[in-house]
Amino acid sequence: MNGADTAWIIVATALVLFMTLPGLALFYGGLVRARNVLSVFMHCFSIACLMSILWLVAGYSIAFGDGGSGLWGGLGKAFLNGVDVDSLSGTLPEVLFFAFQMTFAIITPALIIGAYVERVGYGFVMIFSGLWMLLCYAPVVHWIWGGGILTDGGILGEIGVRDFAGGIVVHETAGLAALIIAVALGPRRNRTTPPHNPGYVMIGAAMLWVGWFGFNGGSQLAADGGAAMAITVTHISAATASLTWALYERIKYGKASMVGLVTGTIAGLASITPASGYVDPVQALIIGAVAGVLCQEAVNIIRNKLNIDDTLDVFAVHGVGGIFGTIMIAVFGIGTWTAQLGGLVIVGVFTAVVTFVLIKVVALITPLRVDAETETNGLDLSVHGERAYDMSS
Repeated sequence: MNGADTAWIIVATALVLFMTLPGLALFYGGLVRARNVLSVFMHCFSIACLMSILWLVAGYSIAFGDGGSGLWGGLGKAFLNGVDVDSLSGTLPEVLFFAFQMTFAIITPALIIGAYVERVGYGFVMIFSGLWMLLCYAPVVHWIWGGGILTDGGILGEIGVRDFAGGIVVHETAGLAALIIAVALGPRRNRTTPPHNPGYVMIGAAMLWVGWFGFNGGSQLAADGGAAMAITVTHISAATASLTWALYERIKYGKASMVGLVTGTIAGLASITPASGYVDPVQALIIGAVAGVLCQEAVNIIRNKLNIDDTLDVFAVHGVGGIFGTIMIAVFGIGTWTAQLGGLVIVGVFTAVVTFVLIKVVALITPLRVDAETETNGLDLSVHGERAYDMSS
């Protein structure tokens, strides 16, 4: 065990959890209407709790167990069987590696929340998210990171697919699942209401930005120059994408919005994620510059041309950003085109099939969408019996 590596990954674990709670909760919560903000908080918090338990029960073993095959890790490490305080994963206590990866298993299904806010059933959120993490996310983790993030272990890692911190594993899977759920749900009855609290959006985005240092820098699994470079390129990409999004928005509409600026931040962060362990600051600058424009155009295409109500633009920002960053690894000659594109296609098809099947199966157990009255009145009071704001005071 290396003490410095261990100390850094303890910090990184806290930072990645901070991305979901409260970062993503505030970012998404500010974007919805006031009568639905608590439902978003509820979804984020509930998913964090459920994924933590399921990761212990079976998720970690499926993703990183060594008793299965290149397709899955088996159930030999279910409930952390055989793992104690002396067990090591590289230079880290294995229980710490478990905890670090658990925070990834939390935020990935939590990202999908943005596609179905304001109209989804709470029971569907819980059942679908749990099954999706175990049956879609965890196997993909094994395919690419099966021997650990820095060690090729699964079938895709062995053929050379490079994904440093989750462009395929996190962002492509969550983005595609979000898009498919949005299509299955259909649009909200009123899509024109603006975000109720842009201040929440900015605060949440800022927390995500800070937390992303643990997400990408922690994926080095060591306290060394590689982690420092991953943090640096992450920051450069986020800053650049923020500005190019705002500039492009001003050119098209005459004004640069605060919500647009920070959405550009997330686009830059998602895009640099798969490449953060491989690129230099100038390459990160290029990735961020393109991401701010590319993801904004993706928003326009999905929202206005395809008329899909992916409410908070999960696929356009996270999915497109993660896919773009994965391709840029090949563009810069760091990975091969065959491996990068092949990995994207294989994981994309698998994610689409599993997500579609799970939607159909879970819908047989609990309603996918709330009724019209509940949607009109808001999920906060109708489903959870609470309001975010006391309007009488």
